[in-house]
Amino acid sequence: MRACPDRPAALALLRKYNSESFHIQHALTVEAVMRWYAQDLGYGEEADFWAIVGLLHDVDFEKWPEEHCKKAPELLAEIGCDEDLVHAVCSHGYGLVCDVEPAHEMEKVLFAADELTGLIGAAARMRPSRSVSDMEVSSLKKKFKDKKFAAGCSRDVIKAGAERLGWELETLMDKTIQAMRAGEAQIAEELASF
Repeated sequence: MRACPDRPAALALLRKYNSESFHIQHALTVEAVMRWYAQDLGYGEEADFWAIVGLLHDVDFEKWPEEHCKKAPELLAEIGCDEDLVHAVCSHGYGLVCDVEPAHEMEKVLFAADELTGLIGAAARMRPSRSVSDMEVSSLKKKFKDKKFAAGCSRDVIKAGAERLGWELETLMDKTIQAMRAGEAQIAEELASF
């Protein structure tokens, strides 16, 4: 069992360095997605660790975008994050902003799902329901193929993430939709309380 800070400390750190609601929502979404994946992939006893990594993965991005994943270790040290957590957070920037390679399955999931949550979130906002509750993989694949849609979400990173996990792209899409669906109501409730 890997040590990690408790959620109130992690959330306080996130909010210390992030004020834009978009960044907070993304952090909460990736937290929920990572908790879901921990359960789905048989790492239930590490679900809190996976979730905290998801919550804090972009802790440095809003204030230091040019130093993303390089400033993070310094910020994470403020709440006593151990080496495993720091490595996991930084590994999602592998090949983009740093050379910390995803090694553990959790790090590979974060690398693959982080970018995909952005694409799914953008697709959900275009739906009449404004939700992932009724989203199907087939409609997400259409958005994925449309390079102009959510152009900031790298399709190459998403594909590389699926390959790193040894999954078909459709499997990654399906699981991540399920994960976002499971956490959607709780995230909306938490955002409303900020």
